[in-house]
Order: sequence, then C-alpha cells, then structure tokens
Amino acid sequence: MIRSQRWKGAAFTVPFQLGFVFLYLLPIGYAVYQSLYKVQQSGLGLGGGTEEFTGLANYRQGLTDSAFMGSVLRVVVFACVQIPVMLMVSLVLALLLDAVTSRAASRFRILLLVPYMIPGVVAAIVWINLYSPDVGPLTAIGDAFGFHWNFFVPSMVWPSIGNLLTWHGIGYNMVIIYSALQAVPRELFEAARLDGASEIRIARSIKVPYVRGALVLTGLLSIIQMLQLFNEPALFRNVTPQTVNDSFTPIMIIYNQAFNAGNYHYAAALSVLLALILGLASFVFYRLTSREAD
Repeated sequence: MIRSQRWKGAAFTVPFQLGFVFLYLLPIGYAVYQSLYKVQQSGLGLGGGTEEFTGLANYRQGLTDSAFMGSVLRVVVFACVQIPVMLMVSLVLALLLDAVTSRAASRFRILLLVPYMIPGVVAAIVWINLYSPDVGPLTAIGDAFGFHWNFFVPSMVWPSIGNLLTWHGIGYNMVIIYSALQAVPRELFEAARLDGASEIRIARSIKVPYVRGALVLTGLLSIIQMLQLFNEPALFRNVTPQTVNDSFTPIMIIYNQAFNAGNYHYAAALSVLLALILGLASFVFYRLTSREAD
C-alpha cells in the first residue's frame, strides 16, 4: 500500500521530469557534443566542408578570443554596480511596504509589480523611446535644468541599460524580500520598540538580517540574468550601432556566431563556456554571502 502511494506520488512529477530532460538536459548534451566538432573546409572552400572531431579546440579558441572574454568582463563589471543598486532599491521598497498596513501594502505591491509584468522587449522599446532626443521627454527635461545629456553616447549606454534593468526588476525582487519580511516574528519588533529602538534601528538590526537568505536568492537570480543580457543591448544596437557593437555582450557574440556567421560548433562551445562562467560566478557569490552569514 505504501509503495503504491509512493508510485502515485512520483507519477505527478513525470511531466516535470520529461520537460526537464527534453528541454534542459538533452539540449545541453547536444551543445556539448556540437562543441567538440568543427567544419573543415576542403580546398578553397568551394566544395563545402566536413565535420571533424577537434576535441577542445573550440574551447581553447574561446578562452583566447579577446572579444568574447572582453564582453564577459564588461558584463561582470556592469553587474557589480547594477545588481547591488537594484537589490538596495528593492530592499528599501520592501521595508517601506512592511512598515505600512497590509491593505496599503497590497495596493503598492501591485503597482510596483507592473514593470515586471511588462515583457522585457516591450520595456526596452519604451525606454529607448523615452531616451530618444527626437521623441522622448527626458532630453527636453534635462535641457530645461541645464543637463545636456545624450543617453546613447558610449559613456551613457551602460547607465541607460542599468536604469532600464533596475526599473524592470525591482518589483520582482521586492516581492521576494517582502515575503521574507512577513515571516519575521512581530514580537521582535514590539520588544525592540519597548527597548527604545527606532524604526531605522529595527530595520537595520532585525529585519535586514532576517531577509539575508532572500537577498542571496535575488542576487543569484540577478547574476544569472545579467550574464545572459541580450534583448536590451540588441535593441540599443538598432538605435546606436556605433556605440553598441555586435560583441557588446557574450550572448550577442554567441548569437552572431550561430546565426550570422553560421559557426554553430564554435557558438556551442562559447555557450558551454558561458554556462561554466555563470556557474562559477554563482558559486563564488553564494560562498561569499554564506560566509558573511556565518
């Protein structure tokens, strides 16, 4: 009887297991397989090419590819600035929601989630139009206050993209942190207030330490998202190709190698390398944050 119940319970996981195998494991395995081969051209290349097993040659080429490694470094530096800013804003918003009544918090929570509900491509198009000196209001507002800014010049492209990503992501991160805040025992707040602690002191000494796990989770998710940055810079490239080139981010290089250059094997190797870099970055971040928690 117990064994039968176990099998029935396991049967509910079959759709997930099938989706995980066919949508994740098999594509990853196929990418690794493709990365071990390379198309070798015969003669002048007029007779086509043949696939030959080259082992780790594509990986060696990727590790010495200055454009690919430069794009990885570019995104990592950007993430070191953008992710803390986004998480700080999300934390402040979650703390403010926790300080008001539950009825008011539910209303503001929905409003703050609206940007996250908008598809990323649509959000990027909206902000590109807001940044536009021709149709957007931001340039005119800046000129009125003496700020003659151009959001598409090299020095402003990353801040422009960072502002877009922060606006789009704070609602989702805020909900995760706010949910963690709701699990904090309310008795701790009352005891702190009786001891004369201010609301700022309560937030800093009680609330923030309790939501450290939520901050680690949102940080990991943000790192994964950041290293896969594609939609926003690709749309910016249509507006300012002289600033955002086709090797601006790692995913853009992989996309161009696969669909423009037709070099699927090298693109597969770069994809695997990026996955390993992403896993290493997530592991280092988790270890550092766990050590701080201890």
